[in-house]
Amino acid sequence: MAPPSRRQEALDYHAQGRPGKIQVTPTKPFKDQRDLSLAYTPGVAEPCLEIAKRPEDAYLYTAKGNLVAVVSNGTAVLGLGNIGALAGKPVMEGKGILFKAFADIDVFDLEVGSENPDDVIRFCQLLEPTVGGINLEDIRSPDCFYIEQRLRETLAIPVFHDDQHGTAIISGAALLNALLLVKKDIDKVKIVFAGAGAAAIATAEHYVRLGVVRKNIVMADHKGVIYKGRDGLDEFKQRFAVETKARTLAEALQGADVFVGLSVAGIVKGDMLQGMAKQPVIFALANPTPEIMPEEARKARPDAIVATGRSDFPNQVNNVLGFPFIFRGALDARAKQINEEMEMAATRALAALAKEEVPESVTRAYGIEKLKFGPDYLIPKPFDPRVLLWVAPAVAWAAVASGIAGRIIDVEEYRAELEARLGPERQVMRGLIARVQQDPPSIVFPEGDDPRILRAARILADEGIARPILLGDLDAIRRQADDASLTLEDIELMNPRSAPDREKLAQELWQLRRRRGITLREAKERVLNPIYYGLLLLRAGRTDALVAGEEIDYPDSIRPALEVIGVEPGRKHVSGIYMMIFRQQTFFFADTTVNIEPDAATLAEIATATARFVARLGIEPRIAMLSFSNFGSVKHPAATKVQQAVAMLHEREPELQVDGEMQADTAVVERILTRVYPFAKLRGPANVLIFPDLNAANIAYKLLARLGDAQAIGPILVGMDRPVHVLQRLSEVPDIVNMAVIAAVDALEHRRLARSTK
Repeated sequence: MAPPSRRQEALDYHAQGRPGKIQVTPTKPFKDQRDLSLAYTPGVAEPCLEIAKRPEDAYLYTAKGNLVAVVSNGTAVLGLGNIGALAGKPVMEGKGILFKAFADIDVFDLEVGSENPDDVIRFCQLLEPTVGGINLEDIRSPDCFYIEQRLRETLAIPVFHDDQHGTAIISGAALLNALLLVKKDIDKVKIVFAGAGAAAIATAEHYVRLGVVRKNIVMADHKGVIYKGRDGLDEFKQRFAVETKARTLAEALQGADVFVGLSVAGIVKGDMLQGMAKQPVIFALANPTPEIMPEEARKARPDAIVATGRSDFPNQVNNVLGFPFIFRGALDARAKQINEEMEMAATRALAALAKEEVPESVTRAYGIEKLKFGPDYLIPKPFDPRVLLWVAPAVAWAAVASGIAGRIIDVEEYRAELEARLGPERQVMRGLIARVQQDPPSIVFPEGDDPRILRAARILADEGIARPILLGDLDAIRRQADDASLTLEDIELMNPRSAPDREKLAQELWQLRRRRGITLREAKERVLNPIYYGLLLLRAGRTDALVAGEEIDYPDSIRPALEVIGVEPGRKHVSGIYMMIFRQQTFFFADTTVNIEPDAATLAEIATATARFVARLGIEPRIAMLSFSNFGSVKHPAATKVQQAVAMLHEREPELQVDGEMQADTAVVERILTRVYPFAKLRGPANVLIFPDLNAANIAYKLLARLGDAQAIGPILVGMDRPVHVLQRLSEVPDIVNMAVIAAVDALEHRRLARSTK
C-alpha cells in the first residue's frame, strides 16, 4: 500500500487525462479516402486472402508478431491477494508499460472474470489467432502451474508465467556468478528456500536445471520445513520433500551455502545466519522489505554475498531484467513456446553480461565511478541498455537451436535490428533518475509555497531523487501542504525574512555587486527575496542546485542568477537547451531561450556547452550547425555566420563530431547526410541541433512539442558556474520533477568535477 501522503497522488496518476495507462495507436497513415480504402474495405481483403493461404503471413501483415496478451484472473495480485480480475487491471496495464518501455512490445491486458483454471485455459486458447504470446500474471498457486502447463501443451505461441519464471531466471544468473566468486561447485552447494509458492518452486526447479542437486534443496513454507512424510503437501511441494531432521527455517540454515527468500519481510534474524557455511550467498528477495535487511545480514556474516529485490541496494533481482527481453527474442524468432533452453539462455546471458566491462554510460546513469564484476555486482543493472542486446538474441537463438523457432535468426543482424528498434536514448530519463538516487543532492526551490512545487518536492523526496529545500513563508507553505494532503517529512523549510544568516548573506551580496551599482541597503532588501536568498545559499555551497521560475518570468530568473552565480570560467554566455524525446530517439535543441541573435563565436560556445552537457548524460553528441543552406550552397551572411562557427569548432575541438552549415533534414536523415555529403564529420544522424538564432530554435521546439508528439524537457540552462535551472512559467508537476532530475544530475557532475580538480 502507498503511504497516505501518496495515495491521492497514485490515484491521480491513473485517472488524469485519458484514464488508465495504455492506448492503441495507429501505425499506418490514415488521413484520406485512399488510406481508408487500403486500411479497410476493399484493400484489407488482400492481406486476408494471403493469410488464408499462408497463415504465417499474419506476422507480415498484422501486429500479431509484436503483440502479447497479459492475462490474469486477479487471484494473487502483488501482495494484495485475491482482489479479483477488475481490481487487478491497473497492474496488468502497468505490465504493458514495462513491455513497451523496455522491449517495444505492444500489449493487450486481458482480465478474465473467473477463478476456474479451466476457464482461463480456454480463454487463452481462443486468443491464439490474435496474439504472438501470452504472459500469465498474478494467478494463485497451484492453479498457475496447471494453467501454464496445459497452455504450453496446447498452444503454438509462447506462454510464460512471470511470477514463476522471472525470479528464477534472474536469480539464477546471480547464483551462477556468486558461486563463481566464492569458488563453490553448484552440484555440491546446499540451498535453503524460505517460501514455497509459485516463484519459489519455479526458482528451485530452475536451479536444478542449472546443476543444483535436488536433494540439496531444503524448502520451508509458513508451516516449517517441507520434509518427507509431512501431511498435506500438494504435488508441487512434494517434489522438494527431503529427508531431513530440520523442522524450522533456522535449523535448515545450519551449514547451508545459499539462502533464497521468496516469502515475507523480516523472518530471518542475524543469529540464524551464524551457522551457515563459509562465504554464504544470501538472496533476500521479499519486496519491498526483504526477509533480512542487507546491513543486518552483513553484520552477522561479513563474508556474505547479498542480493535483494530492491533498487537501493547492490544486486537487485528485478524481473524487468527478464520478461520484456525474453518475449522480445521469442516473438522475433516466432517461437512456438518459451522452453527450458530459452530460459537457460536468458540466465546465462545475464550472468555473462555482468562479467563484461561496464560502459561509462551505465556507470554515469547510476552515479557510480565504476562497476566491476564482484560481490556487489552479480547481475546487470535494470537500466543497462545492453540487456536487450544480450538477452533477446540469446533467447531467439536458443529457440532456433531447440527447433521451436518459426524463422532463423542471424544474431549479429538481429542485434542491429534491436538497436534500431529502441535506441539507447529512450532510457535517458529513467537512467538519470536511477543515477541521482544513488546520492541525492539538495535542491532549493525559491517558490516553496506554490502547490505544484510542493507536489514535485514530495515526489522528489519520496523517490529519493533529491533533498528539497523550500523557501517562503512557513505558514503559507504548511497551509498549502495541508490543502493538498501532503506531508512535509524530509523536506526542509526556510523563510528568508526570518533567517538568522540574512545579514551575513546581504554583506556577501554587497561585496559581490558593490562595484556594479548595488548599495548595502539594496543588498539587504534583495536577500529577503527567496530567489536571491536561494542563489546565495548555492554560492555558499549550502545547497547543491536551484530550480526556479514557476511564478517568475524567465528573464527575472536569469538576471539574479547571472548577478550572484555568473558564468563558469572560460565562458562568456549561458544558453538554454531543450531535450526533445521522441518515441525512437532523443534530440537536444539549442539555444532555445537566451541568445537572440548569436554571432559565430557565440554559436560555437553554445555548441561546446551543449556537447558537454549531452556527454555528461552518457550520450555521444553528434552536432549539426543548422542553416537554410547546405555546405555553402547559398551565399548569405546568415549562412556565412554558421560556416565561421563550424570552422572555429573544427580548429578548437577537432575530436568533436560537429559539422555544417546544413539544413535540418540533412542533419537528421542519414541517407541524405551519407550519400550527398559523405565528407561530413558526423558518424550518423545528428542528435544535437544548434539553431542559427533564437527565433528558429524557439519556434522549432514549441511546434514539435505541440504537434510532433515530442516530450520537451527544459529549458536546461548550461554555462552557469553552479547548477541553476529555470522552469517555464506555470510548469506542471511532471515538468518540475524532470527539471529537478536534470538539476540533480548537474549537481552531481559539478561535485565530481570539483573532486577531480583538487
